[in-house]
Amino acid sequence: MDFSKEELTEAKRQIDSTLHKLRAAIRTLRAKERPERYRAQITLAERRVKAFELAGALIDRELDHRAD
Repeated sequence: MDFSKEELTEAKRQIDSTLHKLRAAIRTLRAKERPERYRAQITLAERRVKAFELAGALIDRELDHRAD
């Protein structure tokens, strides 16, 4: 699939926004009185952060290649 530079840039912006929200959610869950009760949600959010970081890195790589 071919994506335009604008589509990639917007996707990266959305990923960065989602990452920010996920990290905030993780901080909130860890700050709860009994964070162990939220272990599954924290684990899921951490896995999503990793996946979004990977996707963002791949988009950055694609945008860097287009700059050449």
